[in-house]
Amino acid sequence: MNIIILSVVIGCIAFIILAQNRLVTLRNRLKNAFSQIDVQLKRRYDLIPNLVETARAYMEHERETLTAVTDARNRAATARQMIRRQPENTGALQTLITAETELNSSMGRFFAVSENYPELRSDLTMVQVIEELSSTENRIAFARQHFNDCVMSYNSYREQFPQSLLANTFGFREAAFFQLDTPEARQGITISFR
Repeated sequence: MNIIILSVVIGCIAFIILAQNRLVTLRNRLKNAFSQIDVQLKRRYDLIPNLVETARAYMEHERETLTAVTDARNRAATARQMIRRQPENTGALQTLITAETELNSSMGRFFAVSENYPELRSDLTMVQVIEELSSTENRIAFARQHFNDCVMSYNSYREQFPQSLLANTFGFREAAFFQLDTPEARQGITISFR
């Protein structure tokens, strides 16, 4: 009888250890996936000042558009800093998503207005920055998809019974998907100078 009770207790302890370790592994994969987004977002945020400075020489009458891009970039960079340590923090992720939506919107307006400046579209520096930015946008989309896949795996395991009891007990909170707020933002920035 004591052996049966001891076996049950050891089995329960083993299950708790294995489930907790699996939750930690999935959460760390989620953090790693976000770090890939983080790298690409930093790259984008570093390119935007080059884009604005190159355009400033040609778009003297579009200061409001350039300022909007710069301000949106700064808000997004600040939101990125907030979430870097805890990508599973849904509040910080929502702040980043909102900032990214605003940045995509202001960049879309920038590119729409820049179509009126043929000299800008033919500037070699601008063409190079546009190519880098376009490549970065693609990388962000792939990294975001990978992050969302990791979130799904983490949340699915976390919500299964009996892991759900352990997850709540040990503070493993539900993670949010990185989905932009509007359909326009989800399409990404259309970059074309042809």
